[in-house]
Amino acid sequence: MTGLTLALGGFAVMLGAIFLRMPIAAAMGLTGFIGTWIVTGTPNGTLSQLKTLSFDSFANYSLSIVPLFLLMGQIAAKSGMSAALFRGAAALVGHRSGGMAMAAVGASAGFGAVCGSSLATASTMGQVALPELRKRGYSDGLSTGVVAAGGTLGILIPPSVILVIYAILTEQNIVKMFAAAFVPGLLAVAGYLVTVRVMVWRSPGSAPRAPRLTRSERIAALAQVWPVIVIFALVMGGIVGDWNWTRDGVQALFTPTEGAAVGVLATAVAAMMTGGLSLRDLKDAVLETATASGLIFAILLGAQVFNTFLAFTQAPQALAAWVADLGASPLTILALMLLCYLLLGCVMDSLSMILLTIPVFFPIVQGLDFGLGSEGTAIWFGILALIVVEVGLITPPVGLNLFIINRIAGDVPLSVTYRGVAPFILSDLVRVVLLVAFPGISLWLVGLVG
Repeated sequence: MTGLTLALGGFAVMLGAIFLRMPIAAAMGLTGFIGTWIVTGTPNGTLSQLKTLSFDSFANYSLSIVPLFLLMGQIAAKSGMSAALFRGAAALVGHRSGGMAMAAVGASAGFGAVCGSSLATASTMGQVALPELRKRGYSDGLSTGVVAAGGTLGILIPPSVILVIYAILTEQNIVKMFAAAFVPGLLAVAGYLVTVRVMVWRSPGSAPRAPRLTRSERIAALAQVWPVIVIFALVMGGIVGDWNWTRDGVQALFTPTEGAAVGVLATAVAAMMTGGLSLRDLKDAVLETATASGLIFAILLGAQVFNTFLAFTQAPQALAAWVADLGASPLTILALMLLCYLLLGCVMDSLSMILLTIPVFFPIVQGLDFGLGSEGTAIWFGILALIVVEVGLITPPVGLNLFIINRIAGDVPLSVTYRGVAPFILSDLVRVVLLVAFPGISLWLVGLVG
């Protein structure tokens, strides 16, 4: 049995275990352990490696960004910032046709700017926006579909936990990855807004108009949004900006880790100033962050064990050589990879997909000539992978955001949510085509930063 055949068999076994509801971290780790045992003929190598693998994996300083951004999002959620964002967006556009659904998109984008997690964004905005949409008479399909799709903005609008993980895996600059995601994130928001208008145009009864607020009411609602604007400007401005703050002219920028720490502090201070965060809420935020971080690191360790197995089989090198021998165009190979992400999104979460595929896909991508250079190709592919992974979160039958929103909605059939989210998936696919055809959309801001 060749190494590539063994690796493909291990991959199939792992997917089968996940399908049978084994925890993803355990499925990866166990498959990798047994696979390495088969390749080497003894378990001693893997057992010995496990003594240092966890330390080597988690001692990476950049990984400290993950719990910090998660804590930032938890504090923002518990302090009522998500509700303030929705009220502010609704005050601006709620009186228009489909305006409340558009407000849900805008609020999701705003919350994603201080959260970095798609599932957290979907869950938080689902609890805030979904009851209001249904109370206003919006159809169940539009209500659940727009909130599920809006949740995906949490991993695209910087800061993004998934982008941090990708940057660490591929040894890319985190700041440049954040910069590259900014314009595609705005495109995602614009695409969702256009989708809402088209859905309402086709079915006017699905989105009744809300009453127009007075000027004083709009100003009062918008005034509550200032913490999010200030925090985003402080964190992203400090990370990406180019400032001379010292007397001798040395640039004093936040590193991404420092920016995440500043973001946590700024979010906590803003929450306490507005009276939206109690000590109990802060304790709950810390505990939930610890739980989420533990799950992420467990998946990361499981992926490391599985990738060790792949390294022993030399499957990535064999696959890269096989792809090179195909003679297919780089765009064809890229399209097949993106299609693979869409299929994996039906059974896996976004982090698992990135951890599992990047060690295999990235060397192949780096060997293809897109005319962008090594760094440009790495950044561009990272944004494309992130977007397609994001689509997987709302792709039936197992899109995680769909289940979260459906559980919050309670009495809405899952099939209705599937139909409601379909136009937003189409919007995402159109955006992927644009970014593939015009890499400069992703790389333009990177050139200004770098």
